[in-house]
Amino acid sequence: MNSNPHEILGVSPGAAPAELKRAYRRLAMRWHPDRSDHPQATERFKQINAAYEQLLAVDAEDVDEAEAPQAEPNESMARAADIRLNLEVSLEEAAAGCRKTIHYTRGNACPTCEGTGEHGMTRTRFCSACHGSGRVHDAKRNLVRCEECGGRGLFTERICKDCGGSGRELAEVSLEIRVPHGMLPGDELRLAGQGEPSDDELQAGDLYLTIVICSHPLYQLRGRDLYFQMPVSALAMMAGGDVDLPSLAGVICRSLDAGAAERRQLRLAGKGYPGRGKNHSGDLVVELEPVFPSKLSVRQRKLLLQANAALLDDATESLPKIADWRNAHGMT
Repeated sequence: MNSNPHEILGVSPGAAPAELKRAYRRLAMRWHPDRSDHPQATERFKQINAAYEQLLAVDAEDVDEAEAPQAEPNESMARAADIRLNLEVSLEEAAAGCRKTIHYTRGNACPTCEGTGEHGMTRTRFCSACHGSGRVHDAKRNLVRCEECGGRGLFTERICKDCGGSGRELAEVSLEIRVPHGMLPGDELRLAGQGEPSDDELQAGDLYLTIVICSHPLYQLRGRDLYFQMPVSALAMMAGGDVDLPSLAGVICRSLDAGAAERRQLRLAGKGYPGRGKNHSGDLVVELEPVFPSKLSVRQRKLLLQANAALLDDATESLPKIADWRNAHGMT
């Protein structure tokens, strides 16, 4: 028989202890005499045990002298399932970046059987195909060896009662993550190796988090532009006064151009949602809604009448429509 322990376990020289263990468990489950009816199963199982113990002893000596070499990741090895979740964040958290703790459920190696699916006393069950006889009828009604059980008529097994033989249990995971600034709804975060865990045959899967930004009481996010509506005094719009505008970065003071008291839009370049990578910051877009006084005090009424009188003194420039009407009806 082959005496090279690396070839027996199917590993490369310098393989890490974790890789040795995975290879050993995979082969041991295949060639254990209770699981295999191959005539060489017992001898093969002994050979696997001896190879594993030999490599473990060599690895221990290497560790004493220097750091043990690490096996390169096997890119061709199949991966366990990925996990995909939504991650809800506020607009402010998404804009500035934040840290969040997430909780989710994933599979984990059963601690009772250490992921093998076998634990406890061996039990025997009859083969359902041949009902324990080891023989079945073929198409010509001749008795032939049962292929399901290899003619033994029964199976011996050690099923772990805690995981039902799956080797897995559900485990709650808490993970603190960092959300970079400027991520948009639908963007994904990938956390390598945080999906379903690895086993003898599979590498660990990844965890994908899709960003969901909660609705905001003021802002609407369109691309990277931020939109909102704001009521403004009609008098300030006519006279061109200053207004304070909220933004994610704080309050911005802006002077309005004097003009008509009607809806108008302000666009502040680069003051909207922050940029990320090659994507520049968006704009802050404000829809101004004129609001006229609904109730006046005596003092306010007096001041407005004074302002109105001053406007009528120069009606041709200030109130041309009124001036034209008066001229047309001989009221000049």
